[in-house]
Amino acid sequence: MPQMLEINRIEELAGFGPDWRTLLERTAGGSFFQSLPWLEAYWSHFGSGQRLRVLIELEAGRATGILPLVVRWEKTRLGRFRVLTYPLHGWGSFYGPIGPEPAGVLRAGLEHVSRGRRDWDILDLPWQGAVGAEPLDVRAVMASIGFRPYPTVWDRTAIVDIDGDWDSYWSSRDGAWLRKYRSAERKLNEQGKLTYVRYRPAGGKHGDGSPRWDLYDACEQLARHSWQAAATDGTTLSDEPVRGFLREVHEAAAEAGAVDLNLLMMDDSPVAFIYGYRWRGYVYGLRRGYDARLTRGGAGNVLLGYTLRDSFAQGDRFYDMGVGSLESKRHFHTRLVPIMRYSHFSSPDPRVQMLRLRRWRQSKRAARQ
Repeated sequence: MPQMLEINRIEELAGFGPDWRTLLERTAGGSFFQSLPWLEAYWSHFGSGQRLRVLIELEAGRATGILPLVVRWEKTRLGRFRVLTYPLHGWGSFYGPIGPEPAGVLRAGLEHVSRGRRDWDILDLPWQGAVGAEPLDVRAVMASIGFRPYPTVWDRTAIVDIDGDWDSYWSSRDGAWLRKYRSAERKLNEQGKLTYVRYRPAGGKHGDGSPRWDLYDACEQLARHSWQAAATDGTTLSDEPVRGFLREVHEAAAEAGAVDLNLLMMDDSPVAFIYGYRWRGYVYGLRRGYDARLTRGGAGNVLLGYTLRDSFAQGDRFYDMGVGSLESKRHFHTRLVPIMRYSHFSSPDPRVQMLRLRRWRQSKRAARQ
């Protein structure tokens, strides 16, 4: 009979590292964001003020599934509430249970949560959905153990399905836009010799886990001189609030064979970058930008075109360009995928119930669309 072990200290997870990696490799639609190295880096920088609740399903003493959760205070228009949620914090598009049977892991984990002390007001599971796998029926799982789920659309992400061949995909893009792209590429070549660099270490277990700080530093330097430098959300590669965190994650990703780093060079000088992570054919573009001081424009789109062309050549399956700025991504994506959120409101606090009513209205509007 499976048992559920709850771990509240990040240090105690190290012993489950090999099992975690094996289970993630067997998780359909999994990503590097669900890895233990990601969680360890995230917790070292953002764990203060949160409570870790990692639930590990054990059978005969062996881990068969993992449900990473945290409890943290979140601010809403109605006040601050204790929220039980995933430790993704909006960095990626999708998150969920880890293992070959995610629905069973989620059910067992939420049953454990339902029996324990309520240290939370709202159970909030955003980042629900998938590419390359059947989406988990979170609503049915929550309802099966007595939680009343309120589904809403969290956001949408732009996906490039990397199937077929590059020529077919590229020729399916808008003709007028393709002419603009080729014009931008030609003008860049007139400014200097273009070279495309993609760095994808195989990982430490293959003797290829170097972080190549020279390449990462080039991305960070470009971020300082791109449109990202004026962003106010504090999440760019060069932003001090997250700079140390992203560098720590980069080192861990290189060791795990999960780095996807792309640079466009002009006469040996970097002019544009796309930085992200890869995991079993799923590539997530975390950040991108170009140095407007060194080029007249178009370098970002040209680099994205080169990156996608190389992804077709390397046999990737999906390229996730992420949420936001969807207008600038529309010429590349093959579809927009909704990211769902499922919420259950436990506290009788009137403010929590007002928030529940708002989510109910949102879910009704979404159902009519």
